[in-house]
Amino acid sequence: MTPLPDEEIKRILVVMAHPDDCDFGAGGTIALWREKGIEVSYCIITNGDQGGEFSDVPVEEMANTRQREQRAAGAALGVSEITFLNQRDGYVQPTIELRKDIVREIRRARPDRMVVQSPERNWERIFASHPDHLAAGEAAVQAVYPDARNPYAFPDLLAAGFEPWRVRELWITGSPTPNHFVDMTDTLPKKIAALRAHVSQTAHTAELESMVRSWGEMSAERFGLVGGRTAEIFKVVSTD
Repeated sequence: MTPLPDEEIKRILVVMAHPDDCDFGAGGTIALWREKGIEVSYCIITNGDQGGEFSDVPVEEMANTRQREQRAAGAALGVSEITFLNQRDGYVQPTIELRKDIVREIRRARPDRMVVQSPERNWERIFASHPDHLAAGEAAVQAVYPDARNPYAFPDLLAAGFEPWRVRELWITGSPTPNHFVDMTDTLPKKIAALRAHVSQTAHTAELESMVRSWGEMSAERFGLVGGRTAEIFKVVSTD
C-alpha cells in the first residue's frame, strides 16, 4: 500500500484509547508530520485513570495527572489540540455512543488522514492489544466508514453544524499485518521526550530510551532498514 503523499495531507486526527498511546504508537511519525507543517490533533477516549500499576499517584488524582501529562507530551511533538472523551479506563466498548463521539470529532477536525488503533488482536505483540485498544480501533474505523461521511448518520450532529466529512486514509498502529514504515530516526529524541512527559507511566523505567530505540530498530529491520535506523510501522488503508 502506497500512502497518499504528505504534500496532499493538511490535517491529521489521532484517535487513541489512553494518554501515551499516541506517543508509544506514533510519536516519531507525528513529530515528522508537525515538522512538515501538517496540523495534528488528538482525540483521547479515556483519561487513563487505571494507569497506576507503577505509580504512586493517588487514584482520585490519576485522571487529571494523565491529562496534564498528555498535554505536555503533545507539546513535545508540537501538538496542542487535544480532546478527551472522558470515558472510564478499562471499560471502553465500540458502542454507538462512542462512534457518535468520534464522528463529532472527525467532523470537527476534518482530517485527511487518521491514526487509530488496530481492532485486530496482535498475538505477536499482545501488549498492543489491550481490550480498550481493540474497542477504540473498532469504534474509530466504524466512525470513519460509514458514519462520518454519511449525512443521514446522527442527524443531530448535522443539525448542530457538524457537516459530513470523508477521511481519505487510515494509519493503524499495532496491526498484525503492517504494510508501511516511517523512518523516525531523526525525530526519535522528540518521541522519547514525549514519553518522558508521561511521568506517572514511564518514570519507573530506567531503560526507557534504550527500550524504545530497540523497538524502533526491530521495526526498521523488518522493512529492510539497517545501520541503527529506527521506524514506526502501520497498516495503511485507503478510505477514498
